[in-house]
Amino acid sequence: MPLREHMKSPACQHLFIFTLSQFVTAFCLFAYIQLSKDPGREPRVSQPSTFTIQPANNPTNPQSGSELTILLWTWPFGQHTALRKCSELLGIQDCHITVNRSWYLKADAVIVHHRDVCSSPKTLPQGPRPPSQRWIWFSLESPTHSPNLGFMDNLFNLTMSYRRDSDIFTPYGWLEVLSQPQNFSIPAKSKLVAWAVSNWNPASRRVQYCEELKKYIHVDIYGSNHMPLPRDKQLSTLSQYKFYLAFENSLHEDYITEKLWSNALGSGAVPVVCGPLRENYERFLPPDAFIHINDFPSAQGLAQYLQELDKDLVRYQRYFQWRTWLKPSERTSWAFHFCKACQALQTYQTQTYQTWPALSKWFR
Repeated sequence: MPLREHMKSPACQHLFIFTLSQFVTAFCLFAYIQLSKDPGREPRVSQPSTFTIQPANNPTNPQSGSELTILLWTWPFGQHTALRKCSELLGIQDCHITVNRSWYLKADAVIVHHRDVCSSPKTLPQGPRPPSQRWIWFSLESPTHSPNLGFMDNLFNLTMSYRRDSDIFTPYGWLEVLSQPQNFSIPAKSKLVAWAVSNWNPASRRVQYCEELKKYIHVDIYGSNHMPLPRDKQLSTLSQYKFYLAFENSLHEDYITEKLWSNALGSGAVPVVCGPLRENYERFLPPDAFIHINDFPSAQGLAQYLQELDKDLVRYQRYFQWRTWLKPSERTSWAFHFCKACQALQTYQTQTYQTWPALSKWFR
């Protein structure tokens, strides 16, 4: 049979089509692999996206086998602090933590403290952003005191705050389980109720509630325009009181600050709290570790209850039973928070995270 006639046969036509389809498939697969290797195809930070950080031991990672570098864009509130090793604070591999902005293009992550950049977008890093660099939004302030969140949208990959649903959870305090039970000694008490407040705003709910409470029970007030309370005398002074008013300056989910962890629990006083709902507090504390103002119909009802506990030692001591197995703990240094970021970055090396498209809606 002539070659031209042979090529017209059905068998040859099928063979030709099969060979051609295999060639096209192989070409497309090759092109896909090459594009996947293209480092220029990192997701653009201006768009909502989800992607995976390369593992620390991946040969494509420029920091492979070395410390991760974290750039602090500013000192929080301009407060310079000692940068301690994370291996000492958290028992993890150290990160190179620096405030030297010349490291910007080499940094694996940049921590941006909200209150220091919220005045204008121009206070944020302006130079070209390395494709693999992570930006960490950091704030321990409540939404009430976190202005101009709108221009933070579509910029940050990780959040670090007191909120439990943050990517990096850095609470004001927490409870640690003791390895064996302890007999907690309640400090000697000679006074009833105390409150230390630096921002005295007569129009605020907490000040108005305190003023109402004072009509029925004596409250010693320290701080702005009130009795002085030196920092080195704070815990020893507050430990003389049976109750401490741990009143937050604004009411937001998980916003439970040093007013409870340090001023009240740290001094051995029973905290009387004004903040988020009781259910929120109970995610951090046993229900019998504090008194919530919402448990009473009025400030008068709270005052009567505190006076009852003052006269009933057995009932009062029940507010300390949880301390048999639990110990309140807190880390107030900025270095601790930076090392929490270091720890999270090492963990996230093999996990996915996303650019936050609406930070302003989440943090409210």
